[in-house]
Amino acid sequence: MKRFWAAVCCGCALSASLPASADVYQFIAEDGTPHFSDLPTDSRFRLLLRTEEKVQGATGAKPQRHRPGVVKRRFEVEISAAALANRIDAELLHAVIETESAYNSKAVSPKGALGLMQLMPATARRYGVADPLDAAQNVRGGAQHLRDLLDLFSDNKELALAAYNAGTGAVMAHGRRIPPYAETIRYVPAVLENYQLLRGNKPAAGK
Repeated sequence: MKRFWAAVCCGCALSASLPASADVYQFIAEDGTPHFSDLPTDSRFRLLLRTEEKVQGATGAKPQRHRPGVVKRRFEVEISAAALANRIDAELLHAVIETESAYNSKAVSPKGALGLMQLMPATARRYGVADPLDAAQNVRGGAQHLRDLLDLFSDNKELALAAYNAGTGAVMAHGRRIPPYAETIRYVPAVLENYQLLRGNKPAAGK
């Protein structure tokens, strides 16, 4: 545990997936699972990471939060089709896309991630995505990838999203927990916050 905290305090030289001026809080559940948020709504949350500078996201633009009345209209057909085919809430795909690319279907990150769901070239090839900058192909491949991660981690959204951001190997290497990378511990609560705002009181997919 001491090594975990030391790693978190040192941080990683990774770009943030939401503004780095947002502090990150954590609490450890009774089963040992860590939970992260930039909005501590529970008294058990303790400050984990305080950041001061504003950092741009993977696309080079300021990462976006939920924008009511706008986000769900963009690429609605493609996202709804991919969500239905992969038994994923459409709102979860919207939340990932908003955090990853702010709905820029032509986004290319400095690391080479492409399109709406910021697929790396190897991931795109694995899921048969010939043109990652094509919105329909990108969302289809990204949704399949996310579905595989949800299956791998027994529908645990926090771990699936951590693996989507940092890689499955990183989550496994840290004992099937969210790895203590600065980018990842911002990314997971950012996606989940957008997801909850979009979803409201709707039942989850497959329920």
